[in-house]
Amino acid sequence: MFLSQGMRNAVVWVLSAVVPVMTTYAAENHVVPLTELHRQIVSASEARQTRLAGVREFFSREPVQKALRTVKIDSKQVKQAVALLSDDELARLAARTDKAQADLAAGALNNQQLTYIVIALATAVIILVIVAR
Repeated sequence: MFLSQGMRNAVVWVLSAVVPVMTTYAAENHVVPLTELHRQIVSASEARQTRLAGVREFFSREPVQKALRTVKIDSKQVKQAVALLSDDELARLAARTDKAQADLAAGALNNQQLTYIVIALATAVIILVIVAR
């Protein structure tokens, strides 16, 4: 069963010639090119950072801060907790805060409605973080 020294050398020579060619072929014909994977990762990271910034900015606005103080919720804790959300949860929260911000800017919300929205959003953040632990 043992290969002779000459056969072992021949096997090593063949493998040393074939493996680099196979590796190059596999890298070039990968299902998803590595450059595309890198681009998708960078894009996802940038999207997350944009959403985080938008949500944090929403919770930093004075009317939102005032609503949070009314119900004794620490806005710093909410802003820190936002970073712990999954990408999907953050995307949903960002969509809701964007809508609330647009409604606020358009004057479509009164103080009571804004307070209810802020309480709901802050509570959702806190609950999601607690459940994730």
